[in-house]
Amino acid sequence: MSAELPETMRAVVVHGPEDYQLEQLPVPTPGPGQMLIRVEAVGVCASDLKCYHGAAKFWGDENRPAWAQTGITPGHEFVGTIVQADAEAVNHHGVEVGDRVACEQIVPCWKCRYCLRGEYWMCAPHDMFGFRNYNGAMAEYLVVPKEALAHKVSKDLPPAHAAFSEPLSCSLHAVERANISFNDVVVIAGCGPIGLGMVAGAKAKNPLKVIALDMSDDKLALAAKCGADLTINIAKQDAVQIVKDLTEGYGADVYIEGTGHPSAVSQGLNLLRKLGTYVEYSVFGSDVTVDWSIISDDKELDVLGAHLGPHCWPAAIRMIESGVLPMDEICTNQFGLDDFQVALDMVADTNGASVKVSILP
Repeated sequence: MSAELPETMRAVVVHGPEDYQLEQLPVPTPGPGQMLIRVEAVGVCASDLKCYHGAAKFWGDENRPAWAQTGITPGHEFVGTIVQADAEAVNHHGVEVGDRVACEQIVPCWKCRYCLRGEYWMCAPHDMFGFRNYNGAMAEYLVVPKEALAHKVSKDLPPAHAAFSEPLSCSLHAVERANISFNDVVVIAGCGPIGLGMVAGAKAKNPLKVIALDMSDDKLALAAKCGADLTINIAKQDAVQIVKDLTEGYGADVYIEGTGHPSAVSQGLNLLRKLGTYVEYSVFGSDVTVDWSIISDDKELDVLGAHLGPHCWPAAIRMIESGVLPMDEICTNQFGLDDFQVALDMVADTNGASVKVSILP
């Protein structure tokens, strides 16, 4: 099963930190059990940017080896149309040629301890589209291996909206990790793409109150549209005092960090009540130092990590398809592949008005 395809395509290739180039490459040929998709949209993630700028998490340091690879096409938040696939591939993924799919960013090995226990998002080899061993979607075409997890998405959605299923699934996983209860006061730090998804996800859990923090009034207004009951501009207001005033001096029950800024970590530890829950989702560009005695002796906090969006993709896709989110205001900027550098620079501009920046190859 196949469509008429060109021989070559444009693709961004990683040659090292701050050395990404747009090149002409052969259109890849899918092997047995694999699918070829024509990329419709790929979101630019903060992790793409940290990798671009050479963060140690991706390129290693004295404590860890490099995980990211050169020679790879970046881009892991994508949606595309299946243009070529054999019977093995369509049967395995439950799709047909012509379907639109979004793929989970990780490509599990299905052999390691974690995969065999169903914890595929922590797969030991940890291969991932756009970073390691599998080309990403800043290209016109992309091969989806059999090991990948593909999810059908409505063709009625604009491409950039459909590609938002990746960051939204991550947001929902962070919310799931928080084990939110009906009477909880939940604070979400950051109203970027991940934070807005956390606000929407937390609201769907129906807690007592969802509070959004950011330094941009425009992004806080968007958080209110996503479900925040209260917004606090931390550049103008004392978030710790406001939350304590709202909770009889105790503090928030749950704090979910989605900014990637070191100051948001200590902010959360100070803002939580004793026995509260802290969820960390962010990828940081450098080490973060805090007083760990707040976690132990002072408050006996539950501190939980969150990684990727396992088991949350169907819910994320349903949420986008339902129209409950202000997607036109979340997906603020789209660029062609020729302007990939402009897209990266726009994501790097933290003072800018963009929320979700996407490339439409």
